[in-house]
Amino acid sequence: MSSSDLVAIEVAYALPHKQSLLRLDVPAGTTVEQAVQRSGLLEQYPEIDLATAQMGVFGKQVPASTELKSGDRVEIYRPLIADPKAARRRRAQKAKAKGDADPT
Repeated sequence: MSSSDLVAIEVAYALPHKQSLLRLDVPAGTTVEQAVQRSGLLEQYPEIDLATAQMGVFGKQVPASTELKSGDRVEIYRPLIADPKAARRRRAQKAKAKGDADPT
């Protein structure tokens, strides 16, 4: 396999206290899922469940079967611990209770 058959990508995973960003050269045609498997992050972070994990490329969620292009950054997303709309609503109610005119 020549270097022209490889594409340079990154695979990223972040926890509140630790982040990992790995640069890899993978064969052309490699999928998001295959890139995550090749990265070694599944061994480093056993809490990642590839069967249920949401993944994306540069902040846009994509299917695991998406083929990568040179320069792509694969991101593995953690499950949300709170519904963003509900959290925003709670903050607005709290601000309103304090008499704050701007709840954002």
